[in-house]
Amino acid sequence: MVLEGRLGLETARIPHTDRHGLMWLSRGALWVEAGTLRFRAAKGPILDPGDYAIPFQMVSVLLLGPGTTVSHDALRLCARHGTGLIAVGDDGVRAYTAPPLGPDESAIARKQVRLWSNEDARVRTARRMYAWRLGEVLPRRDLNALRGIEGARMRALYKTVAMQYGIRWEGRRYKRDVPDWADLPNQAINHAATAVEAAAMIAVASLGALPQLGFIHEDSGIAFVLDVADLYRGEVTLPVAFAAVRKYERNRRIELERVVRKKAGAEMRRRKLIPHMIDRIKELLDGDVRDRDA
Repeated sequence: MVLEGRLGLETARIPHTDRHGLMWLSRGALWVEAGTLRFRAAKGPILDPGDYAIPFQMVSVLLLGPGTTVSHDALRLCARHGTGLIAVGDDGVRAYTAPPLGPDESAIARKQVRLWSNEDARVRTARRMYAWRLGEVLPRRDLNALRGIEGARMRALYKTVAMQYGIRWEGRRYKRDVPDWADLPNQAINHAATAVEAAAMIAVASLGALPQLGFIHEDSGIAFVLDVADLYRGEVTLPVAFAAVRKYERNRRIELERVVRKKAGAEMRRRKLIPHMIDRIKELLDGDVRDRDA
């Protein structure tokens, strides 16, 4: 939590395993006074106006929302104590900065590499992620076969969720580099997917996992981030997207992307999505998965 007053812990060096995860700050100035990291907050959705001392030695990553400024001294202090800084949109629906250098130990990354570099272990891990998404353990096949099964299931899921929200659905069509191309439901899915991917990027960076080493996705530089984000496509991305389209169709004076972003932020906050993602990544990479397919 944020504490008022001076902490007096300038020389403390606490390992990440004993820290308490993430702290959200927005609409204020982050600066240093007498060795204490402070945040002078204006009125916002997270903090009441005031001057707060930040227990940065107990936090793995500070998430800096809109309206936040950071002094050079604050960057120096956080770097010295291994506290990461990530600039984000409201509720974590965007991630604007490069990931921090990561935690002070490599256990998560080493577990990920061990599973990723062994073909059998990689397929087992992919099957486990598919089981989480689809609610059943898929047959033991290669990755291309698993992707084909997933594609058929997802096409059916799109139709089902669209029907639940009364949205006309004509199939998934999109261009990654042009989010506003295609019809309204596809545009909304693009925007919702971007929000969930930002949350996944925060979770992956916070743990010091390797975003490039995906178990299902391969070519992208954030392949593992896309793997994690896809775990929530059915329960977060699609409902947010189609609910936003329904609201937009009732009032086209509002911007569709803004509607999606606001709904995604509210849903992510309600579900505590980023902490849940962190727990899922740990569970996925924890130990041998040969006998734990789901």
